[in-house]
Amino acid sequence: MRVAVIGAGVIGLSTAICISDRYRLTDQPLEIEVYADRFTPHTTSDGAAGLWQPYLNDKGNTQEALWNKETFDYLMEHVNSPEAQEMGLFLQSGYNLFTQPVPDPSWKDIVLGFRNLTHRELELFPGYSYGWFNTAPMLECRTYLPWLTNRLKMWGVKFFHRKINSFQELMAEGVDVIINCTGVRAGALQPDPELRPGRGQTIKVEAPWVKHFIIIHDIESGIYNSPYIVPGSKLVTLGGTFQLGNWNEDNNSHDHQKIWHGCCQLLPSIQKAKIVDEWSGLRPARSKVRLEREVIHHGHLQAEVIHNYGHGGFGITIHWGCAMEAARLFGRILEDRKLSRSPRANL
Repeated sequence: MRVAVIGAGVIGLSTAICISDRYRLTDQPLEIEVYADRFTPHTTSDGAAGLWQPYLNDKGNTQEALWNKETFDYLMEHVNSPEAQEMGLFLQSGYNLFTQPVPDPSWKDIVLGFRNLTHRELELFPGYSYGWFNTAPMLECRTYLPWLTNRLKMWGVKFFHRKINSFQELMAEGVDVIINCTGVRAGALQPDPELRPGRGQTIKVEAPWVKHFIIIHDIESGIYNSPYIVPGSKLVTLGGTFQLGNWNEDNNSHDHQKIWHGCCQLLPSIQKAKIVDEWSGLRPARSKVRLEREVIHHGHLQAEVIHNYGHGGFGITIHWGCAMEAARLFGRILEDRKLSRSPRANL
């Protein structure tokens, strides 16, 4: 059976890993291929700071909350392992700040050491009267994606640097199952009115004295449109922007100034930081993740498609739970094909 994964960001590669790990030694030989026109370090995933943190409001979506937790548990299983450094995985602590009291997030019992900030801590951040402190995993995709890629290559997965323009293109080449992990570009393969770009821009700086993440939440301006500072293993990520409907991937000087001014105001020592990189990318914004199975036809050809996209700005936070769910869907395809081939009993 030929399986084509379209997309080589954190969603595509983790899904390929889960399918390959679970089913490559089954009685149905699998030929798994990954197709993408962008590989690390040029994917949207590479631009993310990498902090595990869901949106503050999960909108009652219990399925996505479960996938978030499954990802957290997976990261915690590996955070002290010998592979952690090669994965780009470590723990990070820090602050979420507000100008007024807000309800605790649904994930407060998942992260480590969640607590409200003290008055003394809030004095560090003038203008903010409420907040939380917690510890969570950091997963840096510029390290994690090469690690996933190497594992897949060890298992015989083939990689093709190629833009796929339609599902039918792969069907005509004999692909049986397509895994659609194309992020914001999924709409080009199949129209999806719910899918829109959420443009983000960040600045990477050298500031080794910054040891904790600081994330500002302005309920009126919306997610990621307030300053945030997230230290990584080597560089500190400054943000942020979330421009819904903006397809421009070029760095914007106005956004640069807004981010720089906001972060310097939040943490004045950032003024002495050395800017080493800048990045812009398109988050795949959607009301909810699209993770489902579909049968498509092209003339006399038929193929199964598993859609796994629309993770917005929390792809790293949810990736492993979604990858495992996609692998479960793939398992049902194998079961259905096995049943369809079974000889029927003579009655």
